[in-house]
Amino acid sequence: MSVDTTSEPGVGPAPGGRSAAGVPAVRAASVVAETAPGRGLAALAPDLTGRAARSPFQLALARLRRARLAIAGLVVIVLLTVMAIFAGAIAPYGENEIDLFNITAPPTADHWLGTDELGRDELSRLMYGGRVSLLVGVAAALVSTLIGIVVGALSGYYGGWLDGVLMRLVDVMLAFPAIFLLLIVFSLRGSSVVSVIFFLGGFGWMWLARVIRGEFLSLKAREFAEAARSVGVPDGRIILRHLMPNVIAPIIVSTTLSIAYYMLAEATLSFLGFGVPPGTPTWGNMLNSARPNYTAHPILAITPGLTLTVAVLAINFVGDGLRDAFDPRGSRG
Repeated sequence: MSVDTTSEPGVGPAPGGRSAAGVPAVRAASVVAETAPGRGLAALAPDLTGRAARSPFQLALARLRRARLAIAGLVVIVLLTVMAIFAGAIAPYGENEIDLFNITAPPTADHWLGTDELGRDELSRLMYGGRVSLLVGVAAALVSTLIGIVVGALSGYYGGWLDGVLMRLVDVMLAFPAIFLLLIVFSLRGSSVVSVIFFLGGFGWMWLARVIRGEFLSLKAREFAEAARSVGVPDGRIILRHLMPNVIAPIIVSTTLSIAYYMLAEATLSFLGFGVPPGTPTWGNMLNSARPNYTAHPILAITPGLTLTVAVLAINFVGDGLRDAFDPRGSRG
């Protein structure tokens, strides 16, 4: 005698296609399908695990793209840089080419911005002058940034007596009248582009050193730095690979703003006759050369002064945009 086990109570579908609990079999199957992984409502939810996380640098770059003044300033800087680099190819005349028949001539078809007191084309010298002015600004900013990074990193990481010595050096440098030393040295031994670069860079690193020191004092006590020291990672590797990437933002902003400052400093020194030698075309030297004729021929002073103003303003716009991009909490908008 055989026993039919499929007819046990509560097992198998009831007559009429219903389950033992009274739920239609088709509906029960759909409920199971909707609750299955990756099906039904779960399939409508966004898959956040598949989206690549953006780094802080990528987020800062995205914020920088939305800064219109910073983008406009960057375009101006690129145009001025291209004009300076390729001045030999696009300038209508040589940097010291003289036209004896046009001395302090007004703008004409041959000389769009006129000529100076020696008959040199103003537009050509403006292009060639951008080479030295931009070179001094960028090179001096890099020199000061390098010194500031070294002093600030060593002072903030090691602390102790080394921190005390380096910070007292910073205090002395901030209180030292650098402009008077420059005037004395350059009046006795003369000046050059290299000497101006190293002098400006050598007396402009103190504020960045203090910023980096403060950041390192905070970062070296964080968990990742303690973990690196606990496993025996050398100090140099900790500074370069673990701490330094966290202070890239203030370094970039400080370096960018320093370029504009050193360009103005070079123009000021050249205008006073203690900067780049007068024979070298720079925007500051052009302003100095225009002093005897600024009333009769004001364009000789307006063009280099306006170009310098536009360049410095563009660099400041880029610096402000970088500051707001890397530190959105301190942004003004």
